[in-house]
Amino acid sequence: MSTDLPVFAPHVDLLPYEQALEARPLEQIDLVVIHCTELPDMALARQYGERILHASGTGNSGHYYIDRDGSVHVYVRPQRIAHHVRGYNPRSVGIELVNTGRYPDWLSAARQTMDEPYTDAQIAALTALLERLRRELPSLRYIAGHEDLDTAREPASDDPTVTVPRKMDPGPLFPWDAVMRATPLERLLP
Repeated sequence: MSTDLPVFAPHVDLLPYEQALEARPLEQIDLVVIHCTELPDMALARQYGERILHASGTGNSGHYYIDRDGSVHVYVRPQRIAHHVRGYNPRSVGIELVNTGRYPDWLSAARQTMDEPYTDAQIAALTALLERLRRELPSLRYIAGHEDLDTAREPASDDPTVTVPRKMDPGPLFPWDAVMRATPLERLLP
């Protein structure tokens, strides 16, 4: 992977309910959580992000989305607490990489493989975003995968006698070694 970082020019496309999300000081953020959308494209990721799921009139989404071409999209600014990982939202920023993952049968026992590799453009954009976040967030120290923090298991949708991981992202094809070489952030493994 090249050490040259791409020019960072995110597309600001805030979710309609972004202002309804709880505000927080940037000093509260010490963790970046890496996700994959487990959806086929940005358009569907946007539809899922806009769904109202909570009494507050908000839904589940990450802060940043990185498409396969390396474009970065801001759905929620870091000053707001997004709903992206159980138990860690107040202290973290969520970064979603577009990747099919286990879509469309996330909890099927027969579909527990993730075979789409991340693109070089996504990883380069992620590296640039992590560097920017390190400069903008004074307390940022840790990085983790969603699967590291949410280890819950659920009955499989096709066989309730079998349990499967609720979350597997960013998954086995995420290049942790390359990302960790490119950032001084420490991997958080609870």
